[in-house]
Amino acid sequence: MAAEQSGQGPGKAFAREWPSRFGVWIAPPTLLTTPVAVQREQAARIERLGYASLWTGEPPVVAPVGGREIFAQLAVLLAATDRLVVGSGIANVSTRLPEATHSAAATLAEAYPGRLVLGLGGQGGDRPLTALREYLDVMDRAAERSPIQVRYPRVLAALGPKAHALAADRADGVHPFLQPVEHTEIARRLLGSGGLVIPHQALVLEEDPDTARKSLRALLALGMRNVETPYTKNYRRLGYGDADLVDDRSDRLIDATLAWGDERAVAGRLRDHLDAGADHVLLHPLAPDLPSAVDALERLAPHLAG
Repeated sequence: MAAEQSGQGPGKAFAREWPSRFGVWIAPPTLLTTPVAVQREQAARIERLGYASLWTGEPPVVAPVGGREIFAQLAVLLAATDRLVVGSGIANVSTRLPEATHSAAATLAEAYPGRLVLGLGGQGGDRPLTALREYLDVMDRAAERSPIQVRYPRVLAALGPKAHALAADRADGVHPFLQPVEHTEIARRLLGSGGLVIPHQALVLEEDPDTARKSLRALLALGMRNVETPYTKNYRRLGYGDADLVDDRSDRLIDATLAWGDERAVAGRLRDHLDAGADHVLLHPLAPDLPSAVDALERLAPHLAG
């Protein structure tokens, strides 16, 4: 089982079967405040619109804004749809033991074959990649001991070169969050042709620059400002400096990480990720609620067909 959960696992084969190269990412607080009945309706609507996948994340316990338990949430979305692939972007490794993570993922993968991608991340501490590698070791040993042998792709929330090396060695690919197109190109180069690259792309269908940028700045304001994080470190690797990273971040960095404009402009940014080497691009509409987010997805869907 450990070999199947490595970079030689089922990821590429599963992705080739998806009906579209575009999926959806919904913020955990949005789903937390959305009744499950509404989630079911909107997940089915996303599927009807032709998107191939639906992802959400799991904040750490100490996060200022919470979310639902990731595997229970994914089970709701799987049960509400017929073909939609669901993904954890990410299941936080600080939240549960690795044995529990594998058991939960394997149960959903057995119940819904070919419809789960396990994204992992959130490891902290002094040596986060060493700790994450050890976490994967325990997951793989649990998989080897299990009487139920199921396959599911796993991807890592990799940003830097060392994290990509770990993903190439121990996962099926990477799921980078809130990164510009140039990072997608770097991820493809670091992984080679065999690994999945599944970037997240925040977007807003708004043609006024100031209004559009405010939507992402409002989201960023919920986190830590002027604090060095893996994200700021990676932006520096990409050539952004102090002036881009302080306070509300520069227009230059906002425009690199947020797709905004009319439907054609936003669709063009999404296709830029594909041209840079992405296998599958996740659309994250910045909207006040889930139905409004799906409204934006409906507007974009005709521009992404073909």
